Amino acid sequence: MWPFSRKGDSGFSSSSTAEEVTLGIHASALTAIVTGASSGIGAETARVLALRGVHVIMGVIDMMDAYNVKDSILKQIPTAKLDVMKLDLSSMASVHHFVDDFNSTALPLNILINNAGICACPFMLSKDNIELQFAINYLGHFLLTNLLLENMKKTARESKIQGRIVNVSSMGHRFTYPNGILFDKLNDPSSYNNWRAYGQSKLANILHANELARRFKVLPH
Repeated sequence: MWPFSRKGDSGFSSSSTAEEVTLGIHASALTAIVTGASSGIGAETARVLALRGVHVIMGVIDMMDAYNVKDSILKQIPTAKLDVMKLDLSSMASVHHFVDDFNSTALPLNILINNAGICACPFMLSKDNIELQFAINYLGHFLLTNLLLENMKKTARESKIQGRIVNVSSMGHRFTYPNGILFDKLNDPSSYNNWRAYGQSKLANILHANELARRFKVLPH
């Protein structure tokens, strides 16, 4: 059997599509933020969530591409609820501004999908002077999540619907530096390896998700 077709306990496999996984779900009462929704996985996630009735906030750095994606989705799904908001995850100031703008709408927040990322780029620093892959793939999302947690907890309490935070990682987390995350050498160009730096950012995503799961574990009734 082709390995990507092997179904897991969920009944789905790595080759299952988002439409297949969400078939039969009616989620018009939910609001979601999807980062990096102007292309790739983020754009498809936004499309399928909108297809299922979710009000989707597209947090993006490239506004023009995002509006093109939004227009394309609306042509397919005229009833889709989509908003585009500027979000540069390489800038802590931009993350704060995004959250302020979102909170000013008074919308609830049920789902946060931390999807945006860059992969194996040459050594560069973010606007806050942090190695760029670690800044965008992990730190920006870590800050975004922390700033939105109170809204998500409030939404869960009032709606009685458990929220979801999804950190998109990759197999790359297995190929980080031999000693794991090099916290004391993040900004050292002499020890930088583009693929291992990507791996450490993806490992950080997983550790973040694990800690969130530990802190917000839902106990059985």
